[in-house]
Amino acid sequence: MKALNSAQSLWQLYLAGGFLMWPITAMSLVVVAFGIERLIALRRSRFVPPKFIGAMHALPADAAFDPRKIYRICKEHPSVVASVIRTMLEKIGRPFSEVEHSVDVAKEREASKLYANIRPISLAVTVTPLLGLLGTVQGMILAFYTTANLEAGANRAAELAQGIYVALITTFAGLCVAIPAAMIAHFLEGRILAGFRSVDDVMDGLLPQIERYENRGRVTAAQLAGEPRPEAKKP
Repeated sequence: MKALNSAQSLWQLYLAGGFLMWPITAMSLVVVAFGIERLIALRRSRFVPPKFIGAMHALPADAAFDPRKIYRICKEHPSVVASVIRTMLEKIGRPFSEVEHSVDVAKEREASKLYANIRPISLAVTVTPLLGLLGTVQGMILAFYTTANLEAGANRAAELAQGIYVALITTFAGLCVAIPAAMIAHFLEGRILAGFRSVDDVMDGLLPQIERYENRGRVTAAQLAGEPRPEAKKP
């Protein structure tokens, strides 16, 4: 019975908070939905799949560097590191500084995709306290207005106290959403940074091999994909 009464009291407080409680609730649902989606999406295999690493290690250590084989591995194991490596391989034969620049551009592109669904959570961190503050300011205005227009002999202190505690409900609700949202956003950003550190570890091993391969001429995207070279026309 006490639990039921407590639930009823919380529901009554929720309703007393006014219409601004609804957008605060909507923002809490946004945080939960995008938080769960990002927790699933930002698993380690999204960045560097174990099968990709296994396929790379399966390449003969004493064999010459073959970008075509690595390109095929990237196509078989789509991931952040595969996208970055494919972009890099397509620049083979150009100045090495251009190859390194393509790696940076590819990582920025992949990072932008991964951060996209964290932005709604960051928005909730900023917006929900403001919504709560707006509700509190509105409630305080109404509380003081009501107190100022009470009939003579009415208990102004009690009326004002009731108005103030009701007005503070929205601020409390906004902070209850914003604080966990900030923690979730920080955790997810840390997971992205950790994922890109693992991508950098793979790239640090490949870039020296690319640099040594540079003098052998540029490999076209069609050749990387395994398409046969066009035969030269006979005179």
